Amino acid sequence: MTAGPDGLRLEGKAPIYLRLAQTLRQKITTGELDAGDALPSERDLCQILDASRVTVRRAIETLIEEGLLIRRQGSGTYVAPRIEAQGSYLSSFSEDASARGEMSGAIWLMKTYAVASAEEARVLELDATARVLRLGRVRLASGEPLAIEHAIVPAEFLPDLEGLGDSLYAALEARGLRPVSGTQKVRASLATPTEAGLLSIAEKSELLRIERVTRLADGRPVEFTRSAYRGDRYDFVSELRGAYSLV
Repeated sequence: MTAGPDGLRLEGKAPIYLRLAQTLRQKITTGELDAGDALPSERDLCQILDASRVTVRRAIETLIEEGLLIRRQGSGTYVAPRIEAQGSYLSSFSEDASARGEMSGAIWLMKTYAVASAEEARVLELDATARVLRLGRVRLASGEPLAIEHAIVPAEFLPDLEGLGDSLYAALEARGLRPVSGTQKVRASLATPTEAGLLSIAEKSELLRIERVTRLADGRPVEFTRSAYRGDRYDFVSELRGAYSLV
């Protein structure tokens, strides 16, 4: 067992870097270390644990890869913030990022028009020969990749790409087509190798997969989106209300 100040105790006989990573991971997930808390410097951790800098750095890099820590150049290493996605409010990624004081962005993977697939036509309530706009992108917050998003929109709503910036909802609203209602499904899954590469995370990291269909005020479907959010950075929160009091 190795011990240091502030309850930094490394139990077991596994390599020190694994025990340090596990101890810090537990402190983060239990809330003992809060988002934004600074870690001791690598030099201090080396002295506390009587370990080499290579060992300490390996533990920290493991948690950075998992999204639990972030490194700020010239400042140090901090506990990464978690993001709460509200399930009862219809908003876009860009709006959510702005509400947190972050700059949203996108790396475009695809912008193409095509005839709707059978599934797309069914979900968007289109004729079999209708055309759709398919959009694929990695969503960024303050330059960090947080989600992969694939959206399908009836081509009649966005007949050209002019005015399409990083925000799909802004482009729709510019045409008077603001989504006002929708449904979404959420499930947990593991990142594929391709997804892991796009999100700069380890393979088989946890993801939140969200399937959303939104509608205009007249009830017409305007968007069918499948997104994969980093599970280490997002919590999905829904407000629940019941008809009966709990006694």
